[in-house]
Amino acid sequence: MLRIAVQAKGRLYDETMTMLSESSIKIESGKRTLLIPAKNFPVEILFLRDDDIPQAVASGIADVGIVGENEYAEKQEDAVIVKRLDFSKCRLSLAIPKAVDYKGLDWFEGKKIATSYPRILEVFLKKNNINSEIHVITGSVEIAPGIGLADCIFDIVSSGSTLVSNNLKEVEVVMRSEAILIANKALSSDKKQILDELLFRFDSYKNAEGKKYIILNIPNEKIKDVCEILPGMKAPTVTPLVKEGWSSLHSVIEEKTFWDIISQLKAIGAEGILVVPIEKMIL
Repeated sequence: MLRIAVQAKGRLYDETMTMLSESSIKIESGKRTLLIPAKNFPVEILFLRDDDIPQAVASGIADVGIVGENEYAEKQEDAVIVKRLDFSKCRLSLAIPKAVDYKGLDWFEGKKIATSYPRILEVFLKKNNINSEIHVITGSVEIAPGIGLADCIFDIVSSGSTLVSNNLKEVEVVMRSEAILIANKALSSDKKQILDELLFRFDSYKNAEGKKYIILNIPNEKIKDVCEILPGMKAPTVTPLVKEGWSSLHSVIEEKTFWDIISQLKAIGAEGILVVPIEKMIL
């Protein structure tokens, strides 16, 4: 059994549980239940605070964990990054009052900076030869300048709306973060096998994300033109039709370019275009 530490609530929790569900791992969560086994796969989910996950994995309380890279970098625990998961993206940034005329990093010299990430901030300040006072706050860091606790803040930024509502502006991005899968360094061979299968499922889900399977009929003389529009994973699959001089083409396209590609295909004579969602993709 592989134990996975997962954030107990919040956006990272939601996206992690979606990934597990899409990987056909069935978890029935219940109120106040901290440890839940999967029904159809040899894993169990341990729900923790996000800042407790790196230590839990490093100490062996959990075998692996899904956590924000920002928390992993801040805690500096002895666990290894196994995979970047490409969701829950954010950044750690320095933000100052809107009214300040910001000229550059020198502005932070001698300033008091409120943050929940003192280690990451300390490394950044030292690297840039800036002497500032770090004021550690747990909770609503963004209110610190407004109530006189600090001159500015160093905190997580996603959309930036929280900064705007507190009359702050983002001036320096120190670190970009996303969800990562970390692991204990001493996993047994049995647990490594389970982890490999888990990663395979995650990859199959992520590979299919944002993609569509497209099938269309096209005159044979236009196949080359279609291939230039639809490169697919390697090349479109071409199958002759009963109708002489025509073929069926199958390929995979990015959803973000879907309508542009459909317009191009119609313009060169494609007919019977069928678009199908992709649930999983094994590469």
